[in-house]
Amino acid sequence: MREIRDSSSAAGRRPFTIGELQTLLVAADFEWQSMIKIGLYSGGRLGDVALLRWVNIDLVRGELRFETRKTGKRIFVPLVGALRSHIESLPSSDEPRAFLHPRAAASVERCGSSTGISQQFGELLELAGLRPLKEKPRQVATGSRRSFAPLCFHSLRHTAVSLLKDAGIPQATVEELVGHASAQMSALYTHVGREALERAAQALPAL
Repeated sequence: MREIRDSSSAAGRRPFTIGELQTLLVAADFEWQSMIKIGLYSGGRLGDVALLRWVNIDLVRGELRFETRKTGKRIFVPLVGALRSHIESLPSSDEPRAFLHPRAAASVERCGSSTGISQQFGELLELAGLRPLKEKPRQVATGSRRSFAPLCFHSLRHTAVSLLKDAGIPQATVEELVGHASAQMSALYTHVGREALERAAQALPAL
């Protein structure tokens, strides 16, 4: 799998391999398994995945809809393939405002950020043998640049982009599916249709 050439990976982050993801899922509990899979299939950031509610899921229209906390961009992810199978496997709730991942959501709401669950994910990486023991996620200023742990939850986003590009999905469709951070760049992708997004979502492997 090739690495994503962007500013984040240049600073030290890299995608997961499929083998690493499988190892990580074995080490994870049910809630983390769900967050990892949704993070991969949607390209969602940690805080956004943690705060997903059942109201964000529309099984009739076949969509996962949410607004990113970082950029405010509205994301529409088709519920097809592995993502739909996973969502349908989750214990459902009669309360639309209930969280999909209650423990993670409580941590984010309590702390006002995803710092606590980011640390938990780092500990999970250690448990899975994917990060040296005692190495914590770091954002250490080095001049004008920051140094990042090679693998973190955001690496799932890089993994999704890498897998989609390797599957031959056009760049515009990839960026629309994972939610591009730049409004100017996002404006270039407004003609990406539902069918193209569904083909892209179907290209991601089931884990």
